Amino acid sequence: MLIVNTDYISGKEIETVQLVKGSIVFSKNVVRDIFAGLKTIIGGEIAGYSEMMNEARQKATERMIQEAKSIGADAIVNVRYSTSSLMASAAEIIAYGTAVRYKK
Repeated sequence: MLIVNTDYISGKEIETVQLVKGSIVFSKNVVRDIFAGLKTIIGGEIAGYSEMMNEARQKATERMIQEAKSIGADAIVNVRYSTSSLMASAAEIIAYGTAVRYKK
């Protein structure tokens, strides 16, 4: 499935189907928190959190694609990601976009 963050697909005529989304709620790992706390003292990337966020975005994207496939979409345009904190140790990542079909 083609996924783009533009509102069009070059060379294709498309028709809008509906909004699709995928989300995941994840919580921090205590061990990662300890190492992250130490890392903030010396600075630099907190690789454990970067990896966790990448995995969460991937899962949210996969869920969005599954929803689009279930309604017969050919592609998803105008894809966006959003993150929100639900509580001190948990957050949600949501991927959303517009499911479209190619015009014949």
